[in-house]
Amino acid sequence: MSPPLVIFEWLPDDLSVRTIYLVCAVVGGAILAIQMILLLFGADMDADTDVDDISDHGDGFGFMSIRSMAGFLTFFGLTGMWGHAEQWGAGRTFGIAFGAGLAAFLLVAWVMSLMSNLYSEGNVKPENAVGSTARVYLRIPSAQSGKGKITVSIQGNSLQYEALTEGPELPTGSEVRILRMTTPGTFMVAALDAPPPENTDVETPA
Repeated sequence: MSPPLVIFEWLPDDLSVRTIYLVCAVVGGAILAIQMILLLFGADMDADTDVDDISDHGDGFGFMSIRSMAGFLTFFGLTGMWGHAEQWGAGRTFGIAFGAGLAAFLLVAWVMSLMSNLYSEGNVKPENAVGSTARVYLRIPSAQSGKGKITVSIQGNSLQYEALTEGPELPTGSEVRILRMTTPGTFMVAALDAPPPENTDVETPA
């Protein structure tokens, strides 16, 4: 008797095997559906309920997340029900169902890892731009008489912010140094080749 058959030998009849696959598919599918609803409302079940990752937290997948486990249960159950209906045999059905569940498990973990990386990259802190070089996107009037715009790279993202200058006008396309953030989303800048104002220290991020 093959190992998969040994797993099911305690069951009272063949209908119970199909019931197990059905329960797995229903439970896994329900969890995935709940996850989608929570995401639509801005919640995230995995945020507080992930088990410690098997791999390194820096680059690895979140293997034991609720979503990946739900993916396993869903595809294990659906494939098992299909194999049972097609009369593949208990051993073959279990093996194929387990393989389908494992593939779904790894796929969901990989997708969630990509989404996590995208979220981390998108969580930009504008203050990290202080002290760096930027390029003028829209002309910046002289002596704080008006605002222009600059383009700056922060955490690998090219972003635009409003900017002021205490010195002469800064034309479009010129390079500037970001001195400080005056308000959220607005920076004080100076020409790249100009020395910092005597009464202004260039603030750099910690």
